[in-house]
Amino acid sequence: GFVAIACGLGHTVALRNDGTVVTWGCNVSSQRDDVPTCAGFVAIACGLGHTVALRNDGTVVTWGDNSDGQRHDAPTCAGFVAIACGFNHSVALHNDG
Repeated sequence: GFVAIACGLGHTVALRNDGTVVTWGCNVSSQRDDVPTCAGFVAIACGLGHTVALRNDGTVVTWGDNSDGQRHDAPTCAGFVAIACGFNHSVALHNDG
C-alpha cells in the first residue's frame, strides 16, 4: 500500500510502505525519468516540477526541474529529519535545527 502522496503542477509522487516511490503524470522536466529505484524513503514532497525525498538514513534525494536551482544546492550530508517544497524551492530541516 501507499503511505504518502505529493503533487506538483503536473506530476504526482507516491511513497509505498516498503520505502519505494512511484511517479506519474507530466515528464517535461524529468519528473519521472530520474526517479530513484531503491527503497529506504520515509518522506516525499513536490514543487512545481521537482521532487524531494528523504531517506531513512537522513539524506535527501532530488529529481525533476532545476531551472531555478531547486535542486542545485541539495544537501549531500546526512542528518535531515524533514523536507518541504515550494513552487520553485526546496527546504530540508537538519536534526541539529
